[in-house]
Amino acid sequence: MANLKIRQQNQRTVIKGLIIVFTFIIAQLTTLQLAQAGNVGSQLETAEVTLQSLSREFRLDGVVEAVNQATVSAQTGGSIQEILVDVDDYVEKGEVIIRLKDVSQQAQLKKAQAGEKEAISNLAKADDEYARIKDIYAKKVVSKSQMDDATHALSAAKARLESARASLDEAREQLSYTLIKAPYSGIVIERHVELGETVQPGAKLMTGVSLDKLRVNVDVPQGLINKIREFNKAFVYTDAEVNGEKYLVAVEKITIFPIADRASNTFKVRLDLPEGIKGLFPGMFVKVSLVTGEKQVLMVPQESIVYRSEVTAVYVVADDGTINFRHVRLGISSNKSQAILSGLTEGEKVALDPIKAGIAVMQQRRLQSAGHIDE
Repeated sequence: MANLKIRQQNQRTVIKGLIIVFTFIIAQLTTLQLAQAGNVGSQLETAEVTLQSLSREFRLDGVVEAVNQATVSAQTGGSIQEILVDVDDYVEKGEVIIRLKDVSQQAQLKKAQAGEKEAISNLAKADDEYARIKDIYAKKVVSKSQMDDATHALSAAKARLESARASLDEAREQLSYTLIKAPYSGIVIERHVELGETVQPGAKLMTGVSLDKLRVNVDVPQGLINKIREFNKAFVYTDAEVNGEKYLVAVEKITIFPIADRASNTFKVRLDLPEGIKGLFPGMFVKVSLVTGEKQVLMVPQESIVYRSEVTAVYVVADDGTINFRHVRLGISSNKSQAILSGLTEGEKVALDPIKAGIAVMQQRRLQSAGHIDE
């Protein structure tokens, strides 16, 4: 009887020991599973929520115009012999665009060339005569009046040569005017003459613009002018580039006209754009952003934002690796960064790949659920 009681006590002791061992093993497994859940989040690539300075902007509509836009006019008379370009043609600087008949100008050139030769000959004759008179005047053979006449004749011959050469330059210039050339590289937007038409000096021939250098005119309310003068910074939005994506063009120079329009109480502001902007043409409307101040906002990379129907959110990764799906309210975007108006605090970390973060959240939940079941 005593032996039976001893065996029962031993069995109870063994069972209690086994229970303690199993409880310890389960606790260790649960801890391991929770640690694995945290490791899932720590493997994600993250970015820190930062506080940055952004410009306060006031947006208006502006009109694009070409800096170089001019009408080429005739500088000599004649009939149109050849029209080499037409509307929408691109021309290089110095390229001939119209030819005038040059019969009269050629004749004037030949006449001027003959006049120069005659003047050279007369100068040579007057120079020889002056040298001869001067020599014999030194010998007291001729009077002083003859010496004076020779001197005046030489001076007159030199003056006639200068006049003849000036006439020759003018004749060459008039001949060059029969070849109308483009003053700068650009596109022809209007042709004012027809083939065979007779034109006089001052007559309009062609109008063209250069697309290399553009500017934007915008009417700004008078209440903003002082702030625009203070910050002196503006941008132009355009969606005319590759893939139709809007991008900002920084303005090179801001010119504020000193007189306000009495009817609209606005100032005209001219914004000079950098050269080589593609997709902009004179007459187009564009959005203009004028900087009027600065503000501090929270910023995250745009790639971290999750869009689900009407919900915008991010995956926040805690220091222990746990991941939370958090709703946020968005502000403006700038340079691949997104302003956050609410939902985050400075220093928090967000996942850069929302898809991987979503998968990691599901893995965490499964591991945590398994840990609760084991408990």
